[in-house]
Amino acid sequence: MSTEEVNGLTQDQVETLELNFNKGNKYPDPTTLLLIAAEVGLTEEQTEKWFKQRLAQWRQSEGLPSKCGSVRD
Repeated sequence: MSTEEVNGLTQDQVETLELNFNKGNKYPDPTTLLLIAAEVGLTEEQTEKWFKQRLAQWRQSEGLPSKCGSVRD
């Protein structure tokens, strides 16, 4: 694994997380989240936090609100 860190994560960890995010897995279920966390060597909580932050960035880049709300909001 690369030792270069970005936000406390190695470049390899970020690449693996991005790969999972970009292959359509923007909302991983608990089992998938656990598998991704194990693959990158993070806790489930750290992995979930990364996905939430990345999703907010993606939504903003798509011109959507950073948090998904009800259609009535």
